[in-house]
Amino acid sequence: MQKKWVLPPEVDSKLVARLADGLELPLPLAEVLVRRGYETVEAARNFLEPRLANLEAPEKIPGMNAAVERLQQAIEKKEQIVLYGDYDVDGVTSLAILTRFIKQWSGDVECFLPERASEGYGLSLAAIERCLKMHRPDLLIAIDCGTNSFAEAEFLKMQGVDLIIVDHHEPAPMNALEIGVALVNPKLGTAVEDHVLCSAGLVFKLCHAFLKRFPNAEIDLKYYLDFVALGTVADIAPLVGENRIFVRHGLRRLEKSQWPGVQALISVAEAKPPFSTIDIGFKLGPRINAAGRLTSAENALRLLLTENKTEASQIARQLDRLNRERQNIEREVTSEAEAWVEANLDLTVQKSIVVGQRDWHEGVVGIVASRLMKRWHRPALVIGFDEEGRGKGSGRSISGLPLVAALEACSSVLTGFGGHAMAAGLKLHESSFEEFKLLFEKSVATFLSEEDLIPSLPLDAEVDLAMLDHAWLKLQESLAPFGPSNPRPLFFTRGIFPAKEPRVLKEKHLRLEFEATKGKMLSAIFFDGALQDLPKPPWNLAFTIEENKFQGRSELQLKIASLRSLK
Repeated sequence: MQKKWVLPPEVDSKLVARLADGLELPLPLAEVLVRRGYETVEAARNFLEPRLANLEAPEKIPGMNAAVERLQQAIEKKEQIVLYGDYDVDGVTSLAILTRFIKQWSGDVECFLPERASEGYGLSLAAIERCLKMHRPDLLIAIDCGTNSFAEAEFLKMQGVDLIIVDHHEPAPMNALEIGVALVNPKLGTAVEDHVLCSAGLVFKLCHAFLKRFPNAEIDLKYYLDFVALGTVADIAPLVGENRIFVRHGLRRLEKSQWPGVQALISVAEAKPPFSTIDIGFKLGPRINAAGRLTSAENALRLLLTENKTEASQIARQLDRLNRERQNIEREVTSEAEAWVEANLDLTVQKSIVVGQRDWHEGVVGIVASRLMKRWHRPALVIGFDEEGRGKGSGRSISGLPLVAALEACSSVLTGFGGHAMAAGLKLHESSFEEFKLLFEKSVATFLSEEDLIPSLPLDAEVDLAMLDHAWLKLQESLAPFGPSNPRPLFFTRGIFPAKEPRVLKEKHLRLEFEATKGKMLSAIFFDGALQDLPKPPWNLAFTIEENKFQGRSELQLKIASLRSLK
């Protein structure tokens, strides 16, 4: 799909020069910082060198003080505390952090994870009833779920169980503050910068608030930062503000993690330091997620809680096998979904993709929805129906469409839905599927214009290839960790010729070389480039700059995002 190049807006050249001089950066990198809102040397330095000391006071988050007070009371009185979590990476890492923290205080704590297939996501009554039979808690702490679980909270109250909710999902348009003993959710507050925190970050801040109120010199929260980084990156949280601080320090902590489960996970995934968000997003996170997607997340949680290296190694290998099985299922469902879209949807007219089929595994529908969204640049929903026609689905959105708001307009045919602006889950019966597709398409059309359906390529700055070397790459990496809201800079250059004929790799990719200066060549990779009709050079290139490691060698490499004729 052809992408629309969006040239970077003009910036004050004096500001750029001031940052370049003050931080000893190339002008294009200084431009990137200014365009991303860091206009002073101090602000840019705080961004480039994020410090834990810059974390906001945790008690500013709504509900935090009440949660700390009730948790301390439960620990002191030796009450039974049960942590009720979600089965994804964010949920499992959150439980691991808080379990270990409470045990450091000698608290009586157990964990409970709902069964994805039979009990669904969040605080369901079926899961709560099983939890109460298993553990008989005095205090239940729901993590990564529960913000809008009013009926379930009332049920727990009737059973004499106190409830604390630590969650980051969107609150319903009602007074959610009245739910439970405490609802710790930054989205109920006014500090917008806190709204990007995932549950692992919130649990870390709960522990921080607890230690500020009840100091303990033997507890160092820095040891939990690898868990926070895993949860934050895997939850696709924006890597700005406090998330950036957590992930920068958490990636470093991963290199020296003291947890046997994390060590074993790194080993089985064959990840090598220095670690990046890519390692979490494509190696570590999927293996943790695989358990909850296909069976039960219990094994993933056991991995993060065990102190036994042999057990950790065994569980990590099990998760690795599950992940390979998940990949096979995902490929099969993706292939079937893509074939259905190609055969049945007219994407010159339709602005959304809604696909569903019997026996599609609910554990992979979110990944498949993401693939459909990226390929066709449409909001995509993928639903799997069981033999009784009950459907569970997941959706991914594009910029301009708040997914939960779009689903709200279809609520008359849904049996449940929730999530974020860019990702959501839903439930419906197969008998309502066709009506739902029509309603969703109509809802999407009220949000998106034809222009919104053209994928854009927002360019960060223009560079001269002669500037690029390993020193440049090292300076660029100071902007990492890269991810949502802080992508790897996308540069462009104009009017260049390839130094030789492109070489085809694996029948669809291209390896190119360009002469940066006389005698200095730069290699480039253009994924799927062989499937395109290349215009006659000279070209304008849009690309990122990365390190390519191969057979023990390291070289700077351009990764081409788009290639256009100079005209």
